[in-house]
Amino acid sequence: MKILFKILFIGTLMTANAVIADPVFQQSPSALMEGEYMAIAYSGFREGQHPDRGEGANNPTPAQILEDLKILVKHNFNLIRMYDSGENTETTLALIKKHNLPIKVLLGMWLKAEISNHEGCPWLHEPIPQAELDLNKLANQAEVQRGIKLANQYKETVVAINVGNEALVEWNDHMVTLDAMIRYVREVKAMTSHPVSTADNYDWWRKHGAPLAKEVDFLGVHSYPVWENKPIESGLSYTVDNLLSVQQALPNKPIVVLEAGWATTATEFPEQANTQNQVRYYQDMMALAKQSNTTIFFFEAFDEPWKGDENNPNGAEKHWGLFYVDRKPKPVME
Repeated sequence: MKILFKILFIGTLMTANAVIADPVFQQSPSALMEGEYMAIAYSGFREGQHPDRGEGANNPTPAQILEDLKILVKHNFNLIRMYDSGENTETTLALIKKHNLPIKVLLGMWLKAEISNHEGCPWLHEPIPQAELDLNKLANQAEVQRGIKLANQYKETVVAINVGNEALVEWNDHMVTLDAMIRYVREVKAMTSHPVSTADNYDWWRKHGAPLAKEVDFLGVHSYPVWENKPIESGLSYTVDNLLSVQQALPNKPIVVLEAGWATTATEFPEQANTQNQVRYYQDMMALAKQSNTTIFFFEAFDEPWKGDENNPNGAEKHWGLFYVDRKPKPVME
């Protein structure tokens, strides 16, 4: 991905369901990651499986991961985002190489809390003990080193690196400081040859992202209209507004949308969460990606029942997939 950029395009973006008036978010074709318009976020955890939540991970088997990857290739997803550099990700990279699958990977490095954000995070009710934060700093350094090793070992498969995920926005439960993020980004850039960024909410980037934008190769932006109580009718226009606001605040770096999605079930926004709206938002994002020369990682490949409140099976966190947890396609993929 080259760092070439075009500010605005005066025109009209049209889809089967929406029309956006001028101006429209626009980038140079060189802003695309691996020339792909639509990509997918992938982790692969099935019923009863989960990443390490303090008691160890229960990872998918290699056969299950291979099944997933073949499903994604069948549906024309050749670029995937993974969120950490743990065992599950390493297995995925090895399988892609072993089976010569036409898939490239945006490699993640998951960062744990280095400061306690109990005053900013709605679900973090007690301060994180300093001893835990100190251990997290060591774990983060180890994670970064694992990611560097994987990026160099699977250099032909990994096309970019994302350090941290929503680790800077004010409401998260795994916050790191901006200075720490800059140090991690510099370390990764010094020890790999890949483009490097971090992923965060559009609002954080436009308000606070200038120092970090100087360090990264592209801006990894998240946009979720439905989380902000926007109806499907304004989902596309709101996403465009989000991206334009980042572009106007930080005009010298290409933008990659690292998450944009629409849940199909949600107690949090039941009227908007359904398969029909997911179809519309996906189609709108596809049109936006092609018109604007922007890679959009749709969130996400498969439903993940391990996420969110275990006492709320209909919580949104569990139902963002383009496929159900049993790997059957939702209407958007049919």
